[in-house]
Amino acid sequence: MLNRDELLDRYRISDRSAPGVRMNFIATLDGAATRDGLSGALNNADDKQVFDTLRTLTDVILVGAGTVRAEGYGGVRLEPVDAAWRVSQGMPEQPALAIVSSRLEIDPAHPFFADAVSRPLVITHAAAPAERRAALAAVADVMICGEAAVDPRLMLAELATRGLGQVLCEGGPHLFGDLLAADCVDELCLSLSPVLDAGNAGRIAVSAAATPRPMRLLHSFAAGDMLFLRYGRAR
Repeated sequence: MLNRDELLDRYRISDRSAPGVRMNFIATLDGAATRDGLSGALNNADDKQVFDTLRTLTDVILVGAGTVRAEGYGGVRLEPVDAAWRVSQGMPEQPALAIVSSRLEIDPAHPFFADAVSRPLVITHAAAPAERRAALAAVADVMICGEAAVDPRLMLAELATRGLGQVLCEGGPHLFGDLLAADCVDELCLSLSPVLDAGNAGRIAVSAAATPRPMRLLHSFAAGDMLFLRYGRAR
């Protein structure tokens, strides 16, 4: 197993007063973001440790509705040792949980809401179906961030006003692409799974509007055959 304290140090956020968006994704050596439609099919126990570390360090976990449905997200609950560490750092025991959806095609009874430790956030736009918005408002706090589509910059500003400035985005590719197109991505934590897939799986980011963004390597380390990369925005 990887050393927990070392991981917390490797991925620590140097300035928590400055809002930031950190992406956490996994891919195969030849660029596949999923296997059989699931990113979870690519990971292992070491990747799970990094995954948990990034959750421990964030204010809010941000995820797209498609990823919630595909990956079977339930209520997120950190292990007691991680919750205790957060409290020792002046943070709430558990990070907040937010789902981004334009069509709001998710059941209010979904485990994402039913098993949540605290009331989740639903981020959508003003043109989203009113009846679905009302149904989800019974189980979550609904944030309207944009008129006809979710505005990533407005979303992040609204999260920051709630004290949720450190954002960890766990997917999916379209949400990553939207954040990238809005120039809102500050960091990418990428796990390289030691697999050659050669299938037709998509990339970790999808957008027709995004332009190339230079990044700089902050660290890299291996655990077994898995490689962990941390890139930050090149300024």
